[in-house]
This record gives sequence, C-alpha cells and structure tokens, in this order.
Amino acid sequence: MIWVNGSLADGDAATLPVLDHGITVGDGVFETVKAVDGRLFALTRHLDRLTRSARGLGLPDPDHDEIRTACAAVLAANPMPLGRMRITFTGGTAPLGSERGDSGPSLVVALGSAKHRPDTTAVLTVPWRRNEHSAVAGLKTTSYAENVVALAAAHRADASEALFANTAGLLCEGTGSNVFVVVDGRLLTPTLASGCLAGITRQLVVDWCGAEETDLPFEVLGRAEEVFLTSTLRDVQAVTRIVGSEGDERQLSGPGPVTLKAMAQFAERAADDLDP
Repeated sequence: MIWVNGSLADGDAATLPVLDHGITVGDGVFETVKAVDGRLFALTRHLDRLTRSARGLGLPDPDHDEIRTACAAVLAANPMPLGRMRITFTGGTAPLGSERGDSGPSLVVALGSAKHRPDTTAVLTVPWRRNEHSAVAGLKTTSYAENVVALAAAHRADASEALFANTAGLLCEGTGSNVFVVVDGRLLTPTLASGCLAGITRQLVVDWCGAEETDLPFEVLGRAEEVFLTSTLRDVQAVTRIVGSEGDERQLSGPGPVTLKAMAQFAERAADDLDP
C-alpha cells in the first residue's frame, strides 16, 4: 500500500499524472527513512531536511503533519521488521518544459523491505565529479541519473558504492552515503562546502563520535588508516576494499578500532532515542 496525494492505494494501482514535474524534469525532493518494526528513526531530522531541499528548489514547504499521517498509515498497512520508507515531494503536474504548473505539489510515501547491511563493504572511486557550485548542491533531489550511472559502475566492480571527488579534487561523497576516514588516528569527514549531502547519519556520527569536518584530497583514500560509510540504511559500515577507476585496488583490514567504536556508539545512541 502506497500513500499518493492524500490516500492509500494498492501498489499496483497507485498512480501519478504522467506530466508530473518530478517525472518529466526531476523537479522533486525526497527522503529515505529507516523503519524498524514499524517505527521510524530520526523522522524529525528527515522532515527538516526535506523542507530545506524543497526550499532550495523553490517548492512550497511540505506539510509535516500530513507526512507523519501518511507515514503512519503506510507503516500500518505494510508490516515488516526492517524497511526503507521513501517520502517523495514533487512540483506536481506541469506543462512540458522546466516551468512549473499551478496544480500544487505531489506527495508519495512508500515502504519497501530492506536487509541488514554487512559490517564491511567495497567501494569504487569514479572519475566523474560532484559540482559543489551547482544550484542544487547539497539538496536531496529526485534527479539521480548521475548516481544511477556511478552505482552501476560500482556494481560491475563488485562494490556496493561509488565515491566522488568534487571539481576541486576534494573527497566529497558516495551516490547515497557520506564518507569518513581515519588519518593519524583522527576521524575526519568532508565539509558540507565540498558539495556533499548533509546526511542525517553523518551529522549524528559527527556529534556522537567527535568526528572533524575538514577539506580532504581525494587521494586520502589511498593512505587513510580506516574508511567507513554512513547512510540511513548502512548506519556505520567499514570499507575494506577500494577499487580505483583504472582497476587498481587497495585492501584495508577492518573494521578498524575507530570504526568499531563509531559502530558501537551509533548503535547505542540510536537505540536510546529513535528521534534524536
């Protein structure tokens, strides 16, 4: 069952107009929220970021009360132990082209099952760059084609994620994750000025684990003592294999001690407060 513009519909019957601006030009924003046994983690933070992204696109503010109602209805209709809640907010029906119409936004809330992530993974470094100067830098928009291409390349390299540099050659982010490195025992992550998304899990790890935000050359991946990813469904996940875009590889033992501590701290704090 999926919530579409005010009501639940069977997944096979749920529809949006084919001229919805989110479909024709990617004019929309979204959030992915972890659902555990029918309860959502950090929903308030996700809704606040959804609003920031909507404002960045010039969309009206999403109605948080309506979205909470929609989430509760979808959770009740789709019981599962671990799920991926997707909240999508678009520009609504519009003429063909970049101009918006006047029909008002569309809201879709759906829930899919998810699997617990392994403690370790592999990543691919890709040659394409994030544009930290883009009008939509740092916004979680539905324009994900760049990520689709990069993630497909990662899968061909038997990796679960692709990592980008920005136009300045600094480490930025993954297709759907933030990245942390340990250098000389210090836990570091790229600043938001790099163009990376202000990840919910990223910020919690910064706050709970004392990570430092700083500019990092992309080449730091070749010398970091530890590397890990954070995201809504990964939580904290160690990287033990880095594949270069030319096929070269680096193996890391792990999870290392700093990563293990971050894993434990995140799990403990998240269990204590579902809406930190």
